[in-house]
Amino acid sequence: MRDDVARDVPAPHRRTFLRYTGALGAAAAVSSSLTACSSGPQSTNDTGDGGSGKDRTLTAVIGYGNDGSWDPTQTASAFCMAANNHIYEGLLDTDPISRKPYPALATAVPTELTGTSWKFTLRPGATFHDGRPVTADDVVFVFDRILDPRTTTLAQGFFAGWLKEVRRTDAHGVELILKFPFPEGISRLTLAKIMPRHVFSRPGAWDDAIKGLAVGSGPYRQTAHHPKSNTTFAAFAGYNGPRPPAFKTMNWLTIVDAAPRVAKISGSSAGAQIADNIPYANIERLRGGGLTVAGGAGMNNLFLMFNTRHKPFDDVRVRQALHYAIDTDKMVQVALRGHGKPSSSFLDTGNPAYRRAKTVYDHDPDRAKALLKAAGVSGLTVELMAVNVSWIVDCLPTIKASWDAIGVSTTLAPQETTAVFSKMDQKRDYQVVAAASNPNQFGLDADLILRYNHGPRNLWMGYARWAGDPVAKRLFRDMDQATREPDAAKKKTMIQECVDTIAEQAVLYPVVHNELMTAWDPRKLSGVRAQPYPGINVLQAKWV
Repeated sequence: MRDDVARDVPAPHRRTFLRYTGALGAAAAVSSSLTACSSGPQSTNDTGDGGSGKDRTLTAVIGYGNDGSWDPTQTASAFCMAANNHIYEGLLDTDPISRKPYPALATAVPTELTGTSWKFTLRPGATFHDGRPVTADDVVFVFDRILDPRTTTLAQGFFAGWLKEVRRTDAHGVELILKFPFPEGISRLTLAKIMPRHVFSRPGAWDDAIKGLAVGSGPYRQTAHHPKSNTTFAAFAGYNGPRPPAFKTMNWLTIVDAAPRVAKISGSSAGAQIADNIPYANIERLRGGGLTVAGGAGMNNLFLMFNTRHKPFDDVRVRQALHYAIDTDKMVQVALRGHGKPSSSFLDTGNPAYRRAKTVYDHDPDRAKALLKAAGVSGLTVELMAVNVSWIVDCLPTIKASWDAIGVSTTLAPQETTAVFSKMDQKRDYQVVAAASNPNQFGLDADLILRYNHGPRNLWMGYARWAGDPVAKRLFRDMDQATREPDAAKKKTMIQECVDTIAEQAVLYPVVHNELMTAWDPRKLSGVRAQPYPGINVLQAKWV
């Protein structure tokens, strides 16, 4: 993991990874405006509602839980990542759609990216939400944590392979030293959110960060956090950066169930102005009520992951058979209402590195049966464990019907996402998992996307029990060589060859790529753009 090539996204420490819920730890150094968390029901919690005109509260509905990790160095939580983008800043941040970098805490984007040294000067007058100034020491503090081989974080896999160290040049300047030229890394700097050393170097502070403690320099400060209910924000008066806050206060509700989420934004008495994760079945009704409903297509996908140590799923022919059996066209039309495509690569068709993989799982039940026969498998019974995300649940009946049709008796077992992955963290046995994934939360470059799911110490490869397979080891070596390749055209070809291996092996592979739908009231909000990954970004939105 720590050699001179980019490796995988590592698995966070198991106990830390699961420690997602709990009260917000109050740190003495934090402004008293930060409120301790409550796990009480929404009706008893501070919702942040109030105000009128331009001072009224923006209420948003997020279709994902707010009880994931809030630590920016290791979270993959849709809610928490979206919120952190409003609370924290990187040296550079990126446009939520194009992902073009822009100066955030730094004063400029480096113009020369082909070397191994990038220098940054911090924005004059930048302060954290507790009033303390942002300094070069805070920047070094965060990157030291990310690069520390003794501390395993999710962000480490995005940086450690190509970034050697970060040095303080003066009180307001830093230099990034690269192991080799890696221009793609510039857009990844948004993933290293700068956090105050004086807060998060305190004993127990990283545990508090997981639970919800958030102190940044961004346009909004967190004012209250209630796990499984809501999180509130207020405009940070001391912010002097490029994305000034347009809303005096915000209240983000977490509503995972589809029906109450849609109801919250519907009708004349709607309690919210924007919501993500809109079910496809509700699009036309919401549009008929005057809302804008728009989609973003990208890497969002339903994937199957096989336990390769549970026979017969160690046999690639069995994995391929179950993919060939699925009627993906029916799934797209019935479950996704046309808002998706059968997967023709690990990458989505809009990715710059996309090409149709050499192995594509077009619906072919006869081929599926032949593969099972060649593998000597008959009378197979499968329990498909799945996350209970609403659109995933809508897709499950098509998988069951398709597998039943080739003689594979299938039982569906949807359950809460935390329950699914807790079982795998505990190394319990399972056969197949169906879940949702979207590496676009982290960026668009194909190297990053592949490494989110693949690598010798990768979280997902641990779940699939595949990292030690000879084919996997060869894949990881090929990925490393692609990362180091300086010629862009050659790198693209090498990445595509890696995708071919991933497609052929079908250990963790998408079934469909789909759009994510966001709804908002254009009579109240302007500047909203639907993004192709979970959550919302209102840094350029404002009241009408």
